[in-house]
Amino acid sequence: MREQQLEAIRDRLTASAEPVSAERIAEAVRAEGMALGTGTTAQLVKALRDELVGLGPLQQFVDTAGVTDVVLDGQGRIWTDGEHGLTDTGEQIGSEEQARALARRLVSIAGGRLDEGHPCADGRIGNCRIHAVIPPIAVEGTLISVRVARSSTATLEHLAQHWIGAEQWLEAVRTLVTRRRNCLVSGATGSGKTSLLAAMLSEVPSEERIVIVEDTTELSPQHPHVLHLQGRGGNVEGAGRVDMGQLVRETLRMRPDRLIVGECRGAELRDFLTAMNTGHAGAGGTVHANSPEAVPARLVAMGALAGLTPETVAVQAAAALDAVVHVERGAGHRMPVALSALKYDDARLAMVPVLSTVADQVERGPGWEELLG
Repeated sequence: MREQQLEAIRDRLTASAEPVSAERIAEAVRAEGMALGTGTTAQLVKALRDELVGLGPLQQFVDTAGVTDVVLDGQGRIWTDGEHGLTDTGEQIGSEEQARALARRLVSIAGGRLDEGHPCADGRIGNCRIHAVIPPIAVEGTLISVRVARSSTATLEHLAQHWIGAEQWLEAVRTLVTRRRNCLVSGATGSGKTSLLAAMLSEVPSEERIVIVEDTTELSPQHPHVLHLQGRGGNVEGAGRVDMGQLVRETLRMRPDRLIVGECRGAELRDFLTAMNTGHAGAGGTVHANSPEAVPARLVAMGALAGLTPETVAVQAAAALDAVVHVERGAGHRMPVALSALKYDDARLAMVPVLSTVADQVERGPGWEELLG
């Protein structure tokens, strides 16, 4: 009897063109003669809302404090990542058909398309970035990745609770902000690049205007004057695409005090470096790299996508960028481990150590005086 009532409620909600809300779900529950006010019914309303407009079986983990990522593997198992590292929740989606249906619904809500002709897609739902891949591209089965952007951005003091040499690092990072140094935050996936950059932007004086360019909005600094521009994919014919490079060029007409590129990953690097070489001090962004020493090679690779030679990238980057803060993740904590200044030396881009965490000690390098002294 209960399953029939639930099915009737689903049909009632999906038959209408009106958006599904908690109020409409409650009305549908009452229409089926189910009393509201009990704990069981409240759970039912929440479960239906998660199923129809939320993230379904993933929603409860997205709502869990400390969780930064929720992922579904090819066997239908649900994992979380965050304060306690990658963890198997013990929950599982029953079948591949259910997993694929969930992936398609999430991408559709985000305004995208996921099918055999377009088997990989991403988008944004609320405070979550959604990415999904279906077979045959995903060999084992449908894969879903959810990155959770918490609405309350952590401050530098909060982040520094788990840093080695917190006082020295706080001094260095704040000096980069106050002196309007152009810098990149580098690190591997999940190392805390976005969190650190957002916390740094929260330190920017309130009278300054921050313009942020991202593929999918993630940066949410606690600042009164932040503007976001988000890229857009093209339709089936490729029309309508707005790439990161175009958005960076648009920002130059928007009077930014601070120009931020959420993640540099391709040809937009050319426009980013050009902007920083035309008087936009205090600019920043993030870049994927396994170590500080790997950053020059990453920049050269991205520059190649824009048709720039390695020497051109080195000259432009050395002139545009002042510093790179590298972050790593260990024992469940994310922290800065190296601050380097950039220098053009012998026709290449060199990294000069400024501050480094070695074992349990923080050491100043030869670049300290010039960058922060």
